[in-house]
Amino acid sequence: QVQLVESGGGLVEPGGSLRLSCEASGSIRRINVMGWYRQVPGRERELVATDTSGGSAHYADSAKDRFTISRDNAKNTVYLQMNSLKPEDTAVYFCKAMLVPAGLTFEYTFWGQGTQVTVSS
Repeated sequence: QVQLVESGGGLVEPGGSLRLSCEASGSIRRINVMGWYRQVPGRERELVATDTSGGSAHYADSAKDRFTISRDNAKNTVYLQMNSLKPEDTAVYFCKAMLVPAGLTFEYTFWGQGTQVTVSS
């Protein structure tokens, strides 16, 4: 059974930094895309950044120049380095992986449980 487990959220002051981690565990044949999304109450979940297995990154406009996504393929882990954080970055951050489980052919989408990021003084 595949699981995504996030860590690294917390409370930080405006202008500060946080690093989120997400590890995919279980029987996995191949991970194609890993990424981060965020959601605030009453609003739809939105893309923050994604990274393909080939190392191609894509960022939401709100994340460009402040956030950096990276992957350690050997550890099935994706990171999100967040710098210059703003109060409007406050949200629950979710990890998403599009992967092929071991023994299967097709790609499936998995989500983590989410980690709270609060930016406040």
